[in-house]
Amino acid sequence: MNIIIPMAGMGKRMRPHTLTTPKPLLPIAGKPIVQRLVEDIAKVCGEQIDNIAFIIGPNFGKEVESDLIDIASTQGAKGHICYQEEALGTAHAVYMAKEILEGNVIVGFADTLFRADFTIDPENDGVIWVKQVEDPSAFGVVKLNDNNVITDFIEKPEEFVSDLAIIGIYYFKDGARLKKEIEYLLDNDIRDKGEYQLTNALENMKQQGLKFVPGKVIEWMDCGNKNATVHTNQRVLANITDEELVANNVELENAEIIEPCYIGENVKLENCKVGPYVSVGNNTTIRNSVISNSIIQQETVIENANFENSMIGNHVVYDGKANQLSISDYSTVKMN
Repeated sequence: MNIIIPMAGMGKRMRPHTLTTPKPLLPIAGKPIVQRLVEDIAKVCGEQIDNIAFIIGPNFGKEVESDLIDIASTQGAKGHICYQEEALGTAHAVYMAKEILEGNVIVGFADTLFRADFTIDPENDGVIWVKQVEDPSAFGVVKLNDNNVITDFIEKPEEFVSDLAIIGIYYFKDGARLKKEIEYLLDNDIRDKGEYQLTNALENMKQQGLKFVPGKVIEWMDCGNKNATVHTNQRVLANITDEELVANNVELENAEIIEPCYIGENVKLENCKVGPYVSVGNNTTIRNSVISNSIIQQETVIENANFENSMIGNHVVYDGKANQLSISDYSTVKMN
């Protein structure tokens, strides 16, 4: 099995946090979003993962590239770094990894996480991950026939046709066939809203007789903006059963951790109450504070604070009171 992770977007809705860190590398319960996505995919994969290609922008930097190769190695896979120089659509992004578009392939866009209790049947031509939603007009949706086979792909339907939203993860039995269909779009300059769309390739494959089935997920967690990412952190923490969440060398002085929380290495908690649903990165210090439902990254100092639903970057110094915060890396805020 090969996995392709397009992640070249600028993450504008996540600013200011994405000004210094690509969105897929922001932490959820102590691990980058993209690492948790790879782990989610591996759980439903049912077979050895051979290659993982990360589609990134040209300016992500060597440190990011090294981190991504390390993430692939955690699954026993070879990591590949591919560049999308210009944002030309989902199909174009996938094609940047054309060297591994062969055999069984999963494509997963790196701004979503999920929980599922199915395992892929590799004999299916394709599997499209979907989730039932209340308002399908904001999503691409699929329509099914009585045999649970996808008959239509509809982008943001104005009238109700289905409530099964496509969450952005796809399995293909024949990656080379997908590559051929994308090449057809590129060679004939077939665009939708100015971009080469993966759904157009899917529609062509369906018209040629390939059968796609839905993979219905239990939970779909978005990481598109600050509030959604903090909520996803909460949901991931609530469902982790196989990871140690609190490091052994956390220093507690008159402090309480209300689980579930992720507390990283060499964290100091003094005269504070942290949790539930808080993630704290390595080497961070929190004093005289009450914090819940928030993400605090590494090498940060928080004092005299009382907040929730917040996201604090790396190397931040914050001293003050606020109900909700969104502070980027290397910021200093002193309100007292």
